[in-house]
Amino acid sequence: MHRRELLKMIAATTGTALIGGNVALAYSNEGTAGGEVLSADDVELLDAVAEAILPRTDTPGASDAKVAEFMQVFVRDCYTSAEQDRFLSGPVDIRERCQQQYGRAFPQLEDAERSELIEALDQEARTLLEGSDEGTPDIDAPGDVHYFTMIKQLTLFGFFTSEVGATEALRYVAVPGSYDGCAPYEEGEPAWAT
Repeated sequence: MHRRELLKMIAATTGTALIGGNVALAYSNEGTAGGEVLSADDVELLDAVAEAILPRTDTPGASDAKVAEFMQVFVRDCYTSAEQDRFLSGPVDIRERCQQQYGRAFPQLEDAERSELIEALDQEARTLLEGSDEGTPDIDAPGDVHYFTMIKQLTLFGFFTSEVGATEALRYVAVPGSYDGCAPYEEGEPAWAT
């Protein structure tokens, strides 16, 4: 899978372009470059949330790819201060919801409870996107994007660009061979990482 295909998949799955992705074009981060923006508790929570989004099955899950550690770096280095604030509202809100609805922290929830909360957050994020002009929010206005959209994007991006995601969930050839315009494909095979 090429980078463009991955970004298209993320946009199709989350309904918006990769937030913070413009940093690759012109590095002008006004965020907190160098200092950590996520606490160890935030990273632990995000690891559990990412694993609920992409759980381990017969292939590795988000935790295997250390997606929460990737989020920590991406949020610090690629998000603007406003985007960081929006993202950081996520762990706070998730903790509050878990205590109010279930009386315990997200990592201690049963799988069904985790799924229920993730589905509710995903629906809220989609509703917010649908309510914006033409379904495409201005990514420079982070108030138009739900924090869960950002978490979901970073989960997908972090997983499929990790070594684990590229080599075990996708097909990967470290040094591609010659061009083959008619490569054999059997239905159900995973997509290529390269």
